[in-house]
Amino acid sequence: MITEKNLTEILTRTVDIEEDGIRLDRWFKRHFPDISHGYLQKLLRKGHIKVDGQRAKSNTRIQNGQEIKVPKVSDNPAPKVSKVNYNTIKDNDIDLLRSSVIFKDDSIIAINKPAGLAVQGGSRTSKHVDAMLSSLQYDLKERPKLVHRLDKDTSGVLLLARTSKVASQLTKAFKRNEVHKIYWAVVVGSPQIKNGKVDLALNKEPGKFGDKMTVSSKGKRAVTYYRTVDNASDKVSWLAMMPETGRTHQLRVHCSEIETPILGDGKYGGAEAFLKGAEGVDKKLHLHAKAIKFPHPSGGFFQVVSDLSPHMNKAWKYFGFDSKKVVDPFEDFYEQWYSDHGE
Repeated sequence: MITEKNLTEILTRTVDIEEDGIRLDRWFKRHFPDISHGYLQKLLRKGHIKVDGQRAKSNTRIQNGQEIKVPKVSDNPAPKVSKVNYNTIKDNDIDLLRSSVIFKDDSIIAINKPAGLAVQGGSRTSKHVDAMLSSLQYDLKERPKLVHRLDKDTSGVLLLARTSKVASQLTKAFKRNEVHKIYWAVVVGSPQIKNGKVDLALNKEPGKFGDKMTVSSKGKRAVTYYRTVDNASDKVSWLAMMPETGRTHQLRVHCSEIETPILGDGKYGGAEAFLKGAEGVDKKLHLHAKAIKFPHPSGGFFQVVSDLSPHMNKAWKYFGFDSKKVVDPFEDFYEQWYSDHGE
């Protein structure tokens, strides 16, 4: 129970320049890791936390130089948050992550995330990118920050911010739809419309084997642009996809809805997502984040491109696709976007 008695001692912290623009709840997670999210919400609702003397919310964006008043709650400690079990992370895991770095400068790091490696942890996941980010700290005092996500079984380029300030800039760029991501996939069959757009809202619903995203008018809008790059007879196609929104499993659901499930995606494609007799193809999800184009913090737009993962490269050879044929078939989209935004 929160009482005035155990909230009389007030701590004052000043926001550092490297924390400019981050959310208040994320600032708390960094400075007060033992305060759970639920307990923080209680303190905020009661007005016991102030930013420059004003009440704040968990999503308040804090600014360099602001003073945050925080009550010392030693008489009524919040529940401890779960910690990463670093015993599950081995040296070879760290080596794998470091070897996956494909670009680094003073602002960002880009890695080519292996398929099967989660980006963040969960109840059954202790080995993930977020738990190993300190190994990519290099010469800076801060550990890198995640600014977007990839599914565990999706390989490809994952962008990291090297400072809190850069993380804030990139987060804003994502919200303004200034970041364009290109995915490559092998799908079973061929889309009836060779180049098109899928605009179907998605909603998370419980299922027999866990939560699953479904098309629903009650869900959030999800938009995917796609181009058919090549075909291997009528059995499989190589699609390049650019999501306008970033819903969970968006590309997987949208591909299934146009009756071309992603190869290896049993969750959304069922038995139809697998090819009989294709011994030269691994039974894994064939979805790869090929490239990401974004406004670099130092100015101008910048693009990072990643090589195919081993199992994807194996499929390209098996089906006779030429991975050097194209990287980004959406130049027409960019030209229109830049024109609309005065670039």
